[in-house]
Amino acid sequence: QAPLVESGGGTVQAGDSLRLSCEASIGLFRDATMEWHRQAPGKQRERVAGISTSGYTNIADSVKGRFAISRDVSKNTVFLQMVSLKPEDTGIYYCRADRRFGRPDVWGQGTQVTVST
Repeated sequence: QAPLVESGGGTVQAGDSLRLSCEASIGLFRDATMEWHRQAPGKQRERVAGISTSGYTNIADSVKGRFAISRDVSKNTVFLQMVSLKPEDTGIYYCRADRRFGRPDVWGQGTQVTVST
């Protein structure tokens, strides 16, 4: 099994909601700040949300009020709840494990989110 497996992407209309999931291996989940990044066509990848091992969360200003990150420790899974989606939210959403102690980061394969008008 891949260390990070994302799911939940899809094509929705503007104003709809989606919830992305990222299931991590136990070792990664306990050892890293888990993050969601996204990359829109022709743009740089940007960090949209993160949750630390202690549960502290932060959300990028560009999506604050619409996106929320959470986790289910029992399932080693991190979620990105997205509401009031806009066409500019379209992109590939990646899960990242920002590991402690200088260990290399791990990225998921990405899941496509497309928001139509």
